[in-house]
Amino acid sequence: MTDIDSDIAKTGSAMASDDSTLHILSTSDVAGIDITLSDVVSVVEQAYRTLADGRSDNPRKLTVKPRDGHSVAYAMLGRDGERGVVAVKTSYKHGLHEDRDMQHYYTTLTLYDDESGLPVAMLDCGRVGALRTPAVSALLARELAVPGARNALVIGTGTQGRLALPFLLTTLPDLERLMLFGTHPDGIRAVREQLHAYFPDRKLELVTDLRTAAQDADIVLATAGPHTPASVDAEWLRPAALSVLIGYGIAPSTLHRADRVIATSAAQMLVTGVDMADADGRLREVDAEFPEVLAGRAKGRTDAGERIFAYNSGLVVTDIALGHRFAQLALTQGLGTAVPLWR
Repeated sequence: MTDIDSDIAKTGSAMASDDSTLHILSTSDVAGIDITLSDVVSVVEQAYRTLADGRSDNPRKLTVKPRDGHSVAYAMLGRDGERGVVAVKTSYKHGLHEDRDMQHYYTTLTLYDDESGLPVAMLDCGRVGALRTPAVSALLARELAVPGARNALVIGTGTQGRLALPFLLTTLPDLERLMLFGTHPDGIRAVREQLHAYFPDRKLELVTDLRTAAQDADIVLATAGPHTPASVDAEWLRPAALSVLIGYGIAPSTLHRADRVIATSAAQMLVTGVDMADADGRLREVDAEFPEVLAGRAKGRTDAGERIFAYNSGLVVTDIALGHRFAQLALTQGLGTAVPLWR
């Protein structure tokens, strides 16, 4: 039994101790939780494997968006069979037509112990998502990148771009050339700071010629926002390259001309990947889903020369697993506030 498994086994009942009390973890509480990148990767990988084993439930998310598109809201319900936890995640963003600093974004995760039937915790889910997504990209790279991959290119310096390289180095420590394409000085500075914080001996190469950088990259992570000028075309990619779409930054041709397509969820790709459709409005079929690849039930890379496209969309089971891990650590670190919510 791993340390994480042991914590799962003994912490749930300690946290879910009162049917009228909810443990609240604020943004500052969550920010103060000490967790390693390898711990995050391990938790996320376990969540995928449990889902592939049929022991977890990850229904399709509900979406509400007004006609003018000024906001979007999501609700996601799921169950983690490894931890015996049921949870609801909500996400709301307002001001989608505004600059990033003018937008409002709120996301929460509420956890319930499905063995005792008691509430566990409610927490701000921002940091969970900021860690979960690059951890998934790093797992995709570990499983799908060409053997001996040495060069990685990250496009974008927002929330998902800032930890992309530290997570990649966690799963692929032999990477040598770390390239970044970004247009926001503050974001570029943040990427440098995060890389230095986790891997102080590694150097970041800021690139301006995107085509040349893409031609040199074994792994391309597209994490940019919707207004990015970046759009890597399939013809720019080297043979056997892996391109991973998280946000924006690569063209639809990278999907349609790929030798193999892997998605964290084919159903979610059909809903959230519509901007990658071809001229007829169609998306390329998915060859395999990533949980099945991790479980060994489906092939990831089948040939060293394949050019692979991977679609990284969030699954709520990974939020639940990582959120529960945060709740465990918060309890041991004395963080959070117990609120008698149902009295």
